Amino acid sequence: MKSMETYICYFFFLVIKYVQCHDNELYEYLNRTDRSTCQLYEFKEDHPKPIGILTTSSGKLVEIRESIGLNSDVFSNQYNIDLMTHTNAERVPERLVHAKGTAAFGYFEVTNDVSQYTKAEVFNGVGKKTPVVVRFSTVMQSLGGNDLAREIKGMAVKFFTKEGNLDLVSLSFPVFFHRDPVDFPHFVHALKRNPKTNLFDFSARWDFITKKPESLHGLLWLLSDYGIPNGYRKMDAFPIHTFQINNKHGGRYFVKFNFRTEQGVENLPSSEAEAITARDLDYYTRDLYNAIENKNYPVWTLEMDIMSFDDIKKIDYNPFEVTRLWKKGTYYTVPIGRLVLDRNPDNFFRVSEMSAFNPGNLVPGIPGPLDNLFKSRRSAYRDTQIYRLGVNHNRIEVNTPLYSKVYNRDGKPPVRDNMMDAPNYYPNSFNGPVPYVDPSRPKERFTVFDVNAVDLDQPEYFIKHYLRSDQRERLINNTIPTLVPIAPYLQRRAIRLLTLTDPSLGREISEKLQEALKQPPPPPLPVLNGSKNLKSEEYRHGVIEGYDARGNASK
Repeated sequence: MKSMETYICYFFFLVIKYVQCHDNELYEYLNRTDRSTCQLYEFKEDHPKPIGILTTSSGKLVEIRESIGLNSDVFSNQYNIDLMTHTNAERVPERLVHAKGTAAFGYFEVTNDVSQYTKAEVFNGVGKKTPVVVRFSTVMQSLGGNDLAREIKGMAVKFFTKEGNLDLVSLSFPVFFHRDPVDFPHFVHALKRNPKTNLFDFSARWDFITKKPESLHGLLWLLSDYGIPNGYRKMDAFPIHTFQINNKHGGRYFVKFNFRTEQGVENLPSSEAEAITARDLDYYTRDLYNAIENKNYPVWTLEMDIMSFDDIKKIDYNPFEVTRLWKKGTYYTVPIGRLVLDRNPDNFFRVSEMSAFNPGNLVPGIPGPLDNLFKSRRSAYRDTQIYRLGVNHNRIEVNTPLYSKVYNRDGKPPVRDNMMDAPNYYPNSFNGPVPYVDPSRPKERFTVFDVNAVDLDQPEYFIKHYLRSDQRERLINNTIPTLVPIAPYLQRRAIRLLTLTDPSLGREISEKLQEALKQPPPPPLPVLNGSKNLKSEEYRHGVIEGYDARGNASK
């Protein structure tokens, strides 16, 4: 009897020790592992049992023998056919720009009364919260590319307001590279990969910049510390354009919206970015995901720089030009509210890849920008979403507005209720949806004319007033590697443009470029050879002693 009791006690002792050991291992694993890496483990914890019976896409239950294709008729296996044919078609066209990115959900809360400037429902009523989805991106990288590439970063914000979706499509710089809409395709082609080599090409970039000198201001931002922020959470974002807004009385104002990070602006030096890249191409994506999962919710303050209609008549520059900043003293700044991101998507593709942003998605009280670049963008963005996601992209769940009544019908799914049995033409006599009258909408329209003259005062101002001496030195060091591989005549053109902007900057870059060109080429990279026991001829043909070239044992 005592022996049996001893065995039972010993058994429970072993069970307890196993559980303790298991718990300790698990604790150590969770303690050393970031939230994005242990996502699958967390799913298992949330679902202790399988979440259901496996089916085909048509709902047919899958019998366990159908999950194995070996020694069976796979072409009579509907599960296999369903799986393979879906896999062949599971990608959608990649975005031309901003392909690499991530997304998060959150809300916007109004913190200040701005009703005297705009009647937009989303920005009125202190304490009001509006749901948002935000997509972050890096501009020129393809899917799977490097988050830390020295590029403009994107932050597109979709507000789901009671008056329709408002999209503020923002960039990490407050200026853009060009103002002529015709230049956009050429700008993208110059910055993307060479059509023959499929490599990024500094010759194309400098050629375009020197042919379009108004691009220099944006390039200097790119080559400065601001070119590599320390993650999406620690950068400001700017919708670039000057927006016309109006209040309920029809009073007009002109504003630039700014998202100011409350995490503090942080940037990475090139050396640190390169070191992180060697370990983690998805550094920004991982950082944002982990911060939200750990309830360290990122926050931005939305503010607007304001000028009245009378103000813009008195200034000595074009406030609608996207390649320049507004001059200090010609505007004032008013806070609107806070943008908080507090939820990661349950499925990346369903949100980040299916999201469709369009700067033309505006709401009453925000008629929008007046410059020609914006007018071109509002049609081009819709067209690219139709190409990528289909004409019904605004019926995809992540893009669906809170309220919608349209005469659009049919097309590729999703069509949702397709407006059911309502009339499909307007005007009609049968009570289909009707437009409303907005008496506060500005009744006067005016046109903005641009000039072709190139003014280098903006890049000069950036160099002399935005950069400290150490930041200026880093900008120069970041510029040299882009000049070394290009042809001498392009180098001279680039130096001339930089010298016209700031003589001392041009001189310093020219001197450092000459020093860099005198440096010997880098030594061959250290490589790991194959097995040192194999002769090169044997290694090339894959022949190992005792085996033939096909890997079969020799007789």
